[in-house]
Amino acid sequence: MPAPDTISIEKLARLVGLPKCPALIDVRTDEDFDADPRLIPSATRRRAVEVAEWAGDLDARAAVVICQKGLKLSHGTAAWLRHEGVSAEVLEGGFEAWREARLPLLPDARIPPRDHQGRSVWVTRARPKIDRIACPWLIRRFVDHGAIFLFVAPSEVTAVAEHFGATPFDIEGVFWSHRGETCTFDTMIAEFELETEPLRRLAAIVRGADTARLELAPEAAGLLAVSLGLSRMHACDLEQLEAGLLLYDALYRWCRDAVEETHNWPTNKPSAAR
Repeated sequence: MPAPDTISIEKLARLVGLPKCPALIDVRTDEDFDADPRLIPSATRRRAVEVAEWAGDLDARAAVVICQKGLKLSHGTAAWLRHEGVSAEVLEGGFEAWREARLPLLPDARIPPRDHQGRSVWVTRARPKIDRIACPWLIRRFVDHGAIFLFVAPSEVTAVAEHFGATPFDIEGVFWSHRGETCTFDTMIAEFELETEPLRRLAAIVRGADTARLELAPEAAGLLAVSLGLSRMHACDLEQLEAGLLLYDALYRWCRDAVEETHNWPTNKPSAAR
């Protein structure tokens, strides 16, 4: 039975990738982190000994603190966060337990440099439809909850990236883009080592809709239709992104939890009289 103010790896694994996932804070020592420089998806690094300095600035109502084994650094940090009004729990067994369970871990080297507020900044072409909504969804849910996305004229993406310290994606000639017959969403799943069965299933839907190969997944035609509809509904790219996040939240939950579920009407039709 979990101790008070702790969370099991099984429970946290079910929360990762969902909008209601708490802020994940990795407080491993530099020595432990250097020995395995990977992060639980969406986690950010903080120094436990400096918690009094950053606790009040934490933009979250709930948090899970992660150290190497789920002992003193996690418990002390979580207690301080609770003092600041954050509902903070400790990951049972810490990073080691998560790793031993063979759950996804992000290579820290793949996460772009963050700005002075700790956010990664990305830039791409304006008027996003499919890949340029799916990728921000993946980043916000699994890599960096506070990531910033800039949508600019196609001709200005490279210059904006250089002048504003942003990482370009989904344009030709950059690292985060299409590769062969796969799309940028596939690239991000592979590079961030997030190749779980639900995300692979979602990737096939995104790829089919984004590359006009609707035969790749039965759901691809529906994603294309809804994505084009959203682009007609929203003149503002950021408004479209917010609407699209909900769409991909729903698709992900279907890919993870509901692929075997069917629906028919009427649902409670009485049996025929005998």
